[in-house]
Amino acid sequence: MRLLGPVDVTVDATARTVSGLRRKGVLAVLALHPGVIVSTDRLIDVIWGDRAPATAPNSLQSHVSYLRRTIGARSAIASRSPGYVLDLPGEATDVEVAERLIREGTRSTDHEHARTVLASALELWRGQSLVDVASLDWLHEQAERLEHLRLVAVRALADARLALGEHAQLVPELEQLAQEYPLDEHIHEQLMVALYRAGRQSDALATYRRLRRTLRDDLGIEPSPALRDRENAILSQDPALAWSAPTGEVVAVAGRVSVPAQLPPAVRAFAGRRDELRWLDERLGWPGEPDPATMVIAAVSGTPGVGKTTLAVHWAHRVADHFPDGQLYVNLRGFDAGGAVLDPADAIRGFLAALGVPVERIPAGLSAQAGLYRSLLAGRRVLVVIDNARDAEQVRPLLPGSAGCVAVVTSRNQLTSLVASEGAQPLALDLLPAAEARDLLARRLGSDRVAGEPTAVDQIIESCARLPLALAVATSRAATRPGFPLAALADELRDAADALDAFDGGDPTTDVRAVFSWSYQALSPAAGRLFRLLGLHPGPDIAVPAAASLAGIAVRQARTLLTELARTHLLIEHAPGRYALHDLLRVYATELIQDLDSDGERQDAVRRLLDSYLHVAYAGARLLQPFRDLIELEPALPGVAAVEPVDAEQAMAWFIAEHPVLLNTVTRAADDGLYGHAWRLAWTLADFFDRKGHWHDWAATHEIALTAADLLADRRAAASVRRGLGRARAQLGQYTEAHAQLWQAARLYGQLGDVPGQAHTARSIAWVCSRQGRHREALAHAQRALDLFEAVGDRALQARALNSVGWQYAQLRNHGEALHHCQRALRLLREVGDRFGEANTWDSLGYAHHHLGDHQQATACYQRAVALFQDLGDRYYEADTLTHAGESHRAAGDPEAARLAWLRALDILDSLGHPDADRLRATLRHHWAHPLLRPTTPTPCV
Repeated sequence: MRLLGPVDVTVDATARTVSGLRRKGVLAVLALHPGVIVSTDRLIDVIWGDRAPATAPNSLQSHVSYLRRTIGARSAIASRSPGYVLDLPGEATDVEVAERLIREGTRSTDHEHARTVLASALELWRGQSLVDVASLDWLHEQAERLEHLRLVAVRALADARLALGEHAQLVPELEQLAQEYPLDEHIHEQLMVALYRAGRQSDALATYRRLRRTLRDDLGIEPSPALRDRENAILSQDPALAWSAPTGEVVAVAGRVSVPAQLPPAVRAFAGRRDELRWLDERLGWPGEPDPATMVIAAVSGTPGVGKTTLAVHWAHRVADHFPDGQLYVNLRGFDAGGAVLDPADAIRGFLAALGVPVERIPAGLSAQAGLYRSLLAGRRVLVVIDNARDAEQVRPLLPGSAGCVAVVTSRNQLTSLVASEGAQPLALDLLPAAEARDLLARRLGSDRVAGEPTAVDQIIESCARLPLALAVATSRAATRPGFPLAALADELRDAADALDAFDGGDPTTDVRAVFSWSYQALSPAAGRLFRLLGLHPGPDIAVPAAASLAGIAVRQARTLLTELARTHLLIEHAPGRYALHDLLRVYATELIQDLDSDGERQDAVRRLLDSYLHVAYAGARLLQPFRDLIELEPALPGVAAVEPVDAEQAMAWFIAEHPVLLNTVTRAADDGLYGHAWRLAWTLADFFDRKGHWHDWAATHEIALTAADLLADRRAAASVRRGLGRARAQLGQYTEAHAQLWQAARLYGQLGDVPGQAHTARSIAWVCSRQGRHREALAHAQRALDLFEAVGDRALQARALNSVGWQYAQLRNHGEALHHCQRALRLLREVGDRFGEANTWDSLGYAHHHLGDHQQATACYQRAVALFQDLGDRYYEADTLTHAGESHRAAGDPEAARLAWLRALDILDSLGHPDADRLRATLRHHWAHPLLRPTTPTPCV
């Protein structure tokens, strides 16, 4: 896949043109993230921006289908929640190849090899990168990044060729480059050296003067100290400039430079962080020309206690030999217990002293000190570790200016401005994976001791929430008591009355609560309040509107405060707009909210949160099933931010994103005695659970809801919940329990005189009987539902009941009556505007025509149903209808059309993660004995 020029695809050495700006844009975005899931929202934002139409998700699906056909393999662009991933083997894009070759070339000390691989990298460019999609803002930025990457390769290739003595041949090329990049000091320095070595000293000096004049006129600055030193070397005809001298030599600057070795001792028994160490090795391990692929600054951030300093120091010791000119280290105390943040001027004076500058020669003023510091590092290979920074401003003066140096910065903040302006490469540390946490315990306590009590080890890791600081404190206690079983420590951690007291290492730097407090105290008052309130949220994560409701503030303000919390790593933005606390921080937030906020404030916050989820979920449920019977909601409290979905597709996306949160919220509402919220929330989730196949969740939430309704002594609520619980039990195949719940619901509705409720229940009983194959009973109950809906004059539900009656006639092979009832249903459904009911009825009509042998008419009906379900964004029922269509095609003697229909249905069910996919896959394997092979082009079949 080629991006270093126009966007196109090469398959088996054959170029395949991709047409259309947005199609190319989708391909480019996926190709720039190979192997990484790019969310649907992100793709829409890049391709359409603020002007995205409501149809953008459907258009995106269409573009992806086109690209799959162009590439010639469905699996090349895989659908993986929450979006798509380009899943091709090896280095499938020219960008990946170019970045690898440039890394290899800039790190190599073999100049011949460097010249070869860098030239190969540059051959991959076919003009301006991403030229045909650069009108899209984000891709324009990427085009600029790739062009800078090319410039890096050009510079590095010139360095290699200069080292090989090709100065005369390089002069015309470098002169052309100097015209193209009139402010690039590196290229001008290369040209100066090439001219000087070619015997053109005056031209070399003229090149310097021309650049100096341009810099003064355009930017108002002087050339860098390193370039001024190069001019002096040319003026004095320094022998070091001769070709035989080592490349990269810079004339000495003021002062005799020492070789510092300031790294703190490495942590004994370091374990884990293999991926992070590899990341640092790949980007920073071999100092060279800085570029977007191999940055010389790493910004390591993470939550308190996650091991940022430990990682940075350990890696620094590993690579110290690659920095023969020394290693500098400073702790900026950005989040120190005493609040004594180190002034950058003090830090830089320490660096200058370590580099051998006498105190009396250190200039006054931070700017002059930074200039001297960078001059001393010019042309040298020095590793600079800047630990515990509070913000980017504290760091900037301490950054080296030489490409041969590497800086590693650690901070609880994300230092985004350092990434944006200095090109720092961000590395966010997460909690340790369980396997690496186990390795840490084994290294500190001995592998035999850890292997001997695997259950206790798992309990310790869980209690420590995989936080390295907590694990270190816990293992230190175990190490001081070698005769005690680890199970005793596990029990102590589990049973601790105060979860954080168990992680007090006897010193502020190893007391988990104290370490957390340093970050908390640095927050603004509003962010601190929101952090405390997050301790009330049931988890596992929270979106911006819910956080706004929890705090009773505007969504925009909540987003700002969440960004502040994420920047300090007291919160993790693990997906766009979704934030999570790790377990120990949740405990800390809960401690704070209990200590600092009143009972009334806590209760109001929980009520606002539950109101927010309930009102959005209710709106979403109405969109998924517009003609469902309604329940009454109380008005939301002031301060609730209920951002309701606008259509069924948005509603389904919201339910999917909030699924685990909503499960916890139902439980939390019941536990807090908010029983009305508990049963109503469960009610709103029923259709989502049904369409996604989450039937166990459906049953579990309705069991909680039933208890809540009983505690409220609310018979209407109990009837509604029992009806939903009966349907959930039926989906799980628990028919006896299903009938028991439905008949109890019918009894309650009868006591209440609720005729619509009785009708709904009768229709549900008909559905359960039909699933059991008891179609005559099902017909009787469906007919009773129809009679009751007619009695109350509800035309919309009459129509649905007519379809139910027609379906049961079809199951009893009375297809004439089936058509009669379904056609009546269709007329009514169109009158009331029930498109979902209409789609279901077209499916029933297709079934009847199929069994009457009219396969052409059946196909037409199924086409109408599929089109309606697609318009409604109801992918599950689209798949269900495609399954029926496949059966009709097979009966008509068209096995290929049947296979294609079932494959389309299977693709949808797999993307939904629905259990019906396994049943359909079994059907396919039954009719095609060979393993299932999907066609590369999804062909319409109905």
